[in-house]
Amino acid sequence: MKIAADLSSTTYPFVLTEEQEQLRKEIRSLSAREISPNMMKWDEAGEFPIAAVKSLGSMGLMGIIFPAEYGGAGLGYVDYVLAIEELSAVDGSIGITVAAHNSLGSNHIFLAGNDNQRRKYMPKLATGEWLAAWGLTEPGSGSDASGARTTAIKRGDKYVLNGNKTFITNGHYADVVVVIAVTDKSKGTHGLSAFIVEKGTKGFRPGKKENKLGLRASDTSELIFEDCEIPAENLLGSEGEGFIDAMRVLDGGRISIAALSLGIARGALDSATRYVKDRRQFGKAIAEFQGIQWKLADMATELDAARLLTQRAAVLKDAGHKVTRESSMAKLFASEVAVRICNDAVQLFGGYGFIKDYPVEKYYRDVKLCTIGEGTSEIQRMVIAREILKVYPSRG
Repeated sequence: MKIAADLSSTTYPFVLTEEQEQLRKEIRSLSAREISPNMMKWDEAGEFPIAAVKSLGSMGLMGIIFPAEYGGAGLGYVDYVLAIEELSAVDGSIGITVAAHNSLGSNHIFLAGNDNQRRKYMPKLATGEWLAAWGLTEPGSGSDASGARTTAIKRGDKYVLNGNKTFITNGHYADVVVVIAVTDKSKGTHGLSAFIVEKGTKGFRPGKKENKLGLRASDTSELIFEDCEIPAENLLGSEGEGFIDAMRVLDGGRISIAALSLGIARGALDSATRYVKDRRQFGKAIAEFQGIQWKLADMATELDAARLLTQRAAVLKDAGHKVTRESSMAKLFASEVAVRICNDAVQLFGGYGFIKDYPVEKYYRDVKLCTIGEGTSEIQRMVIAREILKVYPSRG
C-alpha cells in the first residue's frame, strides 16, 4: 500500500495511506458542501439532518466497519476513527449519529446475530438505507445495567416487551432497534437478553425527544414498549447473554466516542488557533504572547496524546485483540482532554467565545456528552482498574 505524498496535515501522529487520505478529502468535501453551511440551523432547531445522513450512507460511512458481503465498506477501526474525527471536527451531531449507528445498533446485530439475522438486516443498515439505534439505558438504570426493568416474557413463539428506554441516539428515526431486556430477574445481568425490534411494530413507539445542551441535531429520545410482541426469532444471540454481548459492543463503541472527542477538540483547537493569529491587542496578534502560546502547546500535545491512545485501541481492535482496557483508556482520556481543550478555546476567544457567531461556543456545548455517553468517566476508571487488577491476581 502506497503512502500518501501529501504531508501537509499535521493533525495525525502517523502518515495516512492514499486510501485514508482520499477518505478524509471526501469527508471534508461533503462536510463543506452539506454540513458546515447548515449545522447552526440544525443546532438551533434541534433538527435531525436526515438528507445529510443519507449522503453519508452513499459514501459508505454508515457501514464503514462491516464486510462488503453485507454492503459495508469493509474498512477497519483505524479508518473508522479517522472518519468519525473528520465529521466531528465540523459537527459532533453528525459524528455521534454515525457512531451510534455503526458501533452500537448495527454492530450488535453483526456481532451477535445468526446468519439469517445478519442477512436480513445488515445490507440495509450497512448501506444507510436503514438507521439503527441501541437501547440499554433506562430512567432508573444507567451505569448499573442490572437495575433494568424493561421485560421480555416469552409466550409461545413470541416475546412480549414492556418498559421504557431513555437517552437513545437515533431513537425517533431508527428503522431497527436493538433492545436489552430482562428475561430472568433472578440472574441479574445474566438475566438480560437482546432483541431486534423493527419500526412500526405494534406496541413500540418513540417517546419524548430530549431538549439537550449540545449535539442538538443528533436525535436523542425515549423508547416505549407496551405489550410489544415480536417473533421469538428476533432474540439476538442467546437468552441471558444480552449483557455480555452488550459489553463486547461497548468495547468498539468507546473507541468511536474517543474519536468523537478528538474531532470536537480538534475543531475547537483549529478555530482558536486561527483566531489568536488574527486577534490583535496591545499592538500585536495575541498569538505572540507567551501565555497564549503555552496554552496552545498544551492543547495540541494533549490532543495528540489522546489520538495515539485512540489509534492504539483501533489498531488492536482491527487485529482481533480484546480491547476493553484500551478502549476505556482512550475514551476516558480523549473525552476529558476534549472538555479541557474546548474550555480553553472559549477562553482564548474571550467574550466572543460566549456567543454563537463563533464556533467554539458550539464545540463547548457538544463536548460534554463525551465524558458521559457509553459509560461515564467514573465507569471507565472502574473498568480500567478491574482490567489492571486481573493481571495481578491475589496471592491470598
